[in-house]
Amino acid sequence: MVDDHVLDGGPRSVIVVGAGIVGLSTAWFLQERGVDVTVVDRGGVAAGASWGNAGWVAPALTIPLNQPSVLAYGLKSLADPAAPLHVPARADVKLWSFLTRFAANCRRSSWDRAVAANLPFNEECLEAFDVLTANGVDAPTTDVPITALFAAEPHAAHLVDELEGLRRLGQVLSYRRLEGDRLRQSVPLASDEVAVGISVEGQRFVDPGRFTHALAHAVTSRGATIHTAAAVGVHRYGQGARVDLDAAEPLRADAVVIATGAWLSHLVGRQLRTPVRAGRGYSFTVPVDRPLPGPVYLPEARVACTPYQGGLRVAGTMEFRGPDEPAVPARVHAIVASARPLLDGVRWTDRTDEWVGSRPVSADGRPLIGAVSPHVFVAGGHGMWGLAHGPVTGRLLAEQITTGKQPAALRAVDPLR
Repeated sequence: MVDDHVLDGGPRSVIVVGAGIVGLSTAWFLQERGVDVTVVDRGGVAAGASWGNAGWVAPALTIPLNQPSVLAYGLKSLADPAAPLHVPARADVKLWSFLTRFAANCRRSSWDRAVAANLPFNEECLEAFDVLTANGVDAPTTDVPITALFAAEPHAAHLVDELEGLRRLGQVLSYRRLEGDRLRQSVPLASDEVAVGISVEGQRFVDPGRFTHALAHAVTSRGATIHTAAAVGVHRYGQGARVDLDAAEPLRADAVVIATGAWLSHLVGRQLRTPVRAGRGYSFTVPVDRPLPGPVYLPEARVACTPYQGGLRVAGTMEFRGPDEPAVPARVHAIVASARPLLDGVRWTDRTDEWVGSRPVSADGRPLIGAVSPHVFVAGGHGMWGLAHGPVTGRLLAEQITTGKQPAALRAVDPLR
């Protein structure tokens, strides 16, 4: 861990590299503490995973990716290009090195550590969103259950086991079982093949693009500037730090926060012993014949569905490719094929807004948040839960940056572990 007293008196200025939910939340909470903030992003606001995800703010469903069952499932999926988990069969030394480390962490002890690391973030997750929306972030959050649908009872039992595993480790959650008419009333799009639903209570959803843009507006209205430029290097510079930009003059400040998602390892380099890779997800929007009151989860297909602009945003798959590689249309077709049997009244052929985005996946299932050297901090590696944990991450990291003291909640996610 970097020395606690890296910033005597606290910084007066901070550059945040990354204009997604994590970077902008950090900027907002730094402003709350009186810091002048500049934000830099190569694609602009919400250009990455903060736009096209499912929009869930679901602390009870932040199940770490490194489940013991994922290893066996992943090995089986290598031969199936339509599987929800996809690894391209090609020679990529860095990718296979990452997957080897990830596989080594697909054991119960590592999963338990990841769950424990998430607990303080989950506890403050909804409150952090409330702080933002009560103080200038003009975007709604909707309180609803998230209902998981299953064609067979054994699959429902598997999710219940996961939820009970979270509860045993301290996660507060509540769920109920739905069948028959109660299930169809709660999920009007459930097909006849759906036998049982598990409704996880007390969760929320947002329009992720709208929320992130509203957060950016709140940050700029308080005096911040957002530059669209590519950061190509971050360095200590005297008693502060410098961000080198592609085709623009460098920026300097008392400190820098790197919140570039799946590109985190590229910019930070060897200082991170826990690598971060792109676990790409796909989404699209489809019209529906009957409105859906809340999000639906299809665990067997690993697909998330959320009400979105009068239709349904459908998101899924985990594809380990480079974050800048082009989209693979077959991945969208695979999502449709896996979700279609469980949902009726969805006009799958009329889909729009097809999108691919890169979720930052860490090798041990825990995010990386904190100082990597004096004046340089990182925030990333949240996997599928960057939206849900973005605001609380920003609040905790702003506390560390301005006080020089690491909050207890950040010890398990120290980026130099």
